[in-house]
Amino acid sequence: MKKALYIFLYLYIYATFSWCLISQTLHLSIETKDNISAELIDSLNITTKFSNYLSLKKETDSLHYKFQSIGFIENELISLQKTSDSSYNATYFFGERYKSILIYYSKEDFSKKELLQISNKVTDTYFILFFENIEISLQKLISLKTSGGNSFARVSLENFSKTKNNIQAFIKITNGTKRTIDHIVVKGYEKFPKSFIKYYAGIKKGIVFDKQKIIDKSNALNSLGFVTNLKAPEILFKKDSTTVYLYLKKQKNNLFDGILGFSSDENNNKLVFNGYLNLELNNNLNYGEQFLLNYKADGNDQQNFRVKIKMPYLLKSPLGVELELKIFKRDSTFTTTDQQAKISYQITPASSSYIGYKSYESSNLRNEDLESLEVEDYESKFFLAGLSYLKLQNNALFPKKYKAILETEIGSRDSKDKKESQIRVSATLHYIFNLNYKNSIFLQSSTNILTSDSYLTNELYRFGGINSIRGFNENSIDASFYSILNTEYRFQINQGIYVHSIIDVAYFENQIILLKQKLYSFGIGVGLETRAGILKFSIANGNAENQDFNFSNTKIHISISSRF
Repeated sequence: MKKALYIFLYLYIYATFSWCLISQTLHLSIETKDNISAELIDSLNITTKFSNYLSLKKETDSLHYKFQSIGFIENELISLQKTSDSSYNATYFFGERYKSILIYYSKEDFSKKELLQISNKVTDTYFILFFENIEISLQKLISLKTSGGNSFARVSLENFSKTKNNIQAFIKITNGTKRTIDHIVVKGYEKFPKSFIKYYAGIKKGIVFDKQKIIDKSNALNSLGFVTNLKAPEILFKKDSTTVYLYLKKQKNNLFDGILGFSSDENNNKLVFNGYLNLELNNNLNYGEQFLLNYKADGNDQQNFRVKIKMPYLLKSPLGVELELKIFKRDSTFTTTDQQAKISYQITPASSSYIGYKSYESSNLRNEDLESLEVEDYESKFFLAGLSYLKLQNNALFPKKYKAILETEIGSRDSKDKKESQIRVSATLHYIFNLNYKNSIFLQSSTNILTSDSYLTNELYRFGGINSIRGFNENSIDASFYSILNTEYRFQINQGIYVHSIIDVAYFENQIILLKQKLYSFGIGVGLETRAGILKFSIANGNAENQDFNFSNTKIHISISSRF
């Protein structure tokens, strides 16, 4: 029994002593045989504390490569000595420091244009790199090779030699097998409309495999709103095939916002609606389809109604169809209805073209002709064609990075037994300059022009309000030509809140009353993402040229987009 107790105590003391040795922190100091500044050593962020000797030894060995990366290619570890129970001293020989390396290359491997992406000094036979940039430059050259489908290409340096002034080497290319995409598999959202992968994201069978481009194109699907990436794409390489796996999840992307009221007209006791309704249904049938319904009324003054149906990629082709109906009513003066049907073609993932037919029909609601206001019954028919470019970004508050639309309508108008040829042209340009994560500048330009021998009030463009120039009543300005520039400086406080300035300028012409005028608007606004959706609140004051500031011209604009 006593012997067993001694053995137990011995094992306990041994285990405790061993644990203390293992848990003891070891310290490493660096010493050099050369006149090297302490600042240079500190800049390498060398680890000096270790939990055991193996990790300490591994660090001293890896320092050899760190010193090489800053130009000390002849460095070597002279000794590693224990100076106390918990301290070690590593002594290195550094040798001469070289700032750059001259690398010979073959034109069959890289073009001069490609090498200029990593070096400022490129000749027909060699280029020069700073030692600090060697690793990142070689990675760039590897990406250039792999982007051409050579997925397993490797770039390295060999045959090093030292001259009096510099270090020289030759670049070596190890080529792999060129790969193209053979199969695309969707995981997580198997009913996802595959046409969006082919035409919107641009991931197609038969294209050259480029891992980074596949990742970027897959991330572009996030901007659709009704789908998100669960994780980065995965690639399965087999001897004779390449399969891309996309991991997607369906997102709810319907929108609803509205307040509707009603009252009785004091003159005729008819029911009058006011308020607004905005309904947007997206991809509920898993075809990427879209249905829009908008209604806005402010009592007796004006009413707007809009309904739109969009069906992209019919029969898994790049063709899509869009149908739209708009009705506008201004008090008891006139009502205008326009209908359009378009066929679109996806040129690239970001750009598309379209052609279609558009008709306008307007009625004078007064019993007598309003010659003073130039309001008449008319019908117009137009052939339309347009181009659009849209680049989205993965930002819930600012989803559209760049948008450009150019549309032309050519047709004629029939009114009072008179037929006139007309041309309508509209252009929209929208861009966000991201200065950094929190700061950005938003610019948007909108221009519309109607060319005709004569003009009617009920066929003119109508603008003003939160979607055109802020600080003015909604659709309160009639114009045969107008151009608006909206600007905002945005500061994003966090992912869900931002504040912004408002500076809008506009110029318009009304050929009926021979009016040419400039408009200005200044204000501030805030946007925030709530549980109900994205709420936007802005206050702006609008004035005409040569008009004194009037606080009564200040308008408050509120909008909310609620997703479900």
